[in-house]
Amino acid sequence: MTTENKGLLTRLRYFPASFFGMIMGMTGFCLVLFKTEAVFNWNTATINVSYGLLIAVIVLFSVMLGAYIYKVVRYQQDFIDESRHPIKMNFLPAIAISLLLLSIAFWELEEVKTSYNLWILGATLQLFLTLWVMYNWIYHDFFKIEHSNPSWFIPIVGNIIVPIMGVHHVPTDISWFFFAIGIVFWLVLKPVLFYRLIFHAPMPEKLVPTLFIFIAPPAVGFIAYMALTQGQIDGFGKVLYFFGLFFALFLLFSINKFRGLNFALSWWAYTFPIAALSLSSYLMAHVTQTFFYNWIGLGAMLVLAFLIIWFFIKTVKAVKNHKICTPEH
Repeated sequence: MTTENKGLLTRLRYFPASFFGMIMGMTGFCLVLFKTEAVFNWNTATINVSYGLLIAVIVLFSVMLGAYIYKVVRYQQDFIDESRHPIKMNFLPAIAISLLLLSIAFWELEEVKTSYNLWILGATLQLFLTLWVMYNWIYHDFFKIEHSNPSWFIPIVGNIIVPIMGVHHVPTDISWFFFAIGIVFWLVLKPVLFYRLIFHAPMPEKLVPTLFIFIAPPAVGFIAYMALTQGQIDGFGKVLYFFGLFFALFLLFSINKFRGLNFALSWWAYTFPIAALSLSSYLMAHVTQTFFYNWIGLGAMLVLAFLIIWFFIKTVKAVKNHKICTPEH
């Protein structure tokens, strides 16, 4: 093995679970493209782009998963430290969420068996990681209010995603089980995080992009709720959608706060919530028969496309320049 290869494998010691936020964003973008193509009747050439992107995402996810498994096996203490870190531990469920999102993508391609297998893996891992994170939240001796940040929603959002495919694969009560976990704990965590944001010191710069995660629980919750109620919209469904839309408007209003930030992997936190907003808007247009919401979905998709390309280039450069997968100082 060459010295260069040894150096690369050594860097995997610092491979963070937050890397899987990249998979969440890119898979979300694939789902948005599928839906946009259907809504606006885009041509076959455009559809081939979305299929090609999904293949690239699957390859990238496989490489990342292999790298992370190598870290778990080869550098067990580093993995244990990450799994007990008050901030980093919340990114571990991004692996389960990636599996669940890929399950949705394969369902869209009518690959039912693959969708089912990915869902089983994702839902099982999601439940275990939710229990693990909550165990550490409650029986801890190291958390401070300053540790709380919107990434704490990640273990919760994963549970809300489960029913989207769960209604097709397993008895409905199992999907309601996961939905209940996600929605109730979203309502519990939200005031905690607002208290921290309002009354305590500002978050570190690299965590500022995680504010976009506030969009994800209500937006994904709306999609899951529509799946559970078979598309029958009611007041609760509207509350979920419009709260997600409001927070997106708030972040647009706050755009100057995000300018000038130094690149970090946390920038990928922008992507999946925007994908969720786009998908929920397309769904809102369908269930209300109001085409206006499709334009919100399209606008979010165009923003997302720009961000995905920009962040991917930034990430490749950061890896090449040894700014990622290196010891923290």
